[in-house]
Amino acid sequence: MSHDVLGSGPPIVLLHSGVCDRRMWTPQVGRLAQTARVIAPDLRGFGETPLLPGDFSCADDVVALLDALTVATAVLVGSSFGGRVALEVASTYSDRVSGLVLLCPAYSGLAPTAAAQSFAQQEDALLEAGALDSAVELNVTTWLGPDADDATRDLVREMQRHAFDVQIPADSWPEPPKPQPISPDLSAITAPTLVVAGGLDMDHFQAIAAYLAAEIPQAQLLSLSWAAHLPSLERPAETTTLITDFLESFAPKG
Repeated sequence: MSHDVLGSGPPIVLLHSGVCDRRMWTPQVGRLAQTARVIAPDLRGFGETPLLPGDFSCADDVVALLDALTVATAVLVGSSFGGRVALEVASTYSDRVSGLVLLCPAYSGLAPTAAAQSFAQQEDALLEAGALDSAVELNVTTWLGPDADDATRDLVREMQRHAFDVQIPADSWPEPPKPQPISPDLSAITAPTLVVAGGLDMDHFQAIAAYLAAEIPQAQLLSLSWAAHLPSLERPAETTTLITDFLESFAPKG
């Protein structure tokens, strides 16, 4: 996987959302790297990491990257789809995860709400019609809250369009890529966990956040009244602070 590494100290892995790539973490990386070794990968089919034919697991890809970088344990910070991947890693490879920050995470264990179903139907219709620009705009307006500035909206447009341009043609390959998601056992997650919900986010993701905070053994829930689905892009400094504050809360003292 294509990735950036910056800083030194306890490892932190930043896992991007499904409408973004590792560039979404640019506002966080510099500050986090003052005290940590920050690892920001592009998951398969995003950014600079290509898709390959056949089965694959994003969770296994993340662990393979940790192995390649000789990282025994790390804190995982995941946004939306990246939060889903972080859950898969933390439940399947619990000994590799020392902390977990889930920003408006995705999770397949709850049935989609009417709003989530409506979004999926709208996006599918636009993609089937070849209206990629309209599909990109649907994602930008759905997932970014009012605090996101114009430059951030343009960046999300660029990242989402690139993901569509990579992923959609691959569906027509003789052997298309086949992601193999893992159904996480939430009770197996041993790491201290912060689950963040956006007060302006879609109801489906607010329900997921509440459910995960209740089911993960060492989890706490933080609701941000100002946030939609991508708080790290909407108010970057505040989101970085809540990440660092949480990490300091369970860091070894002395």
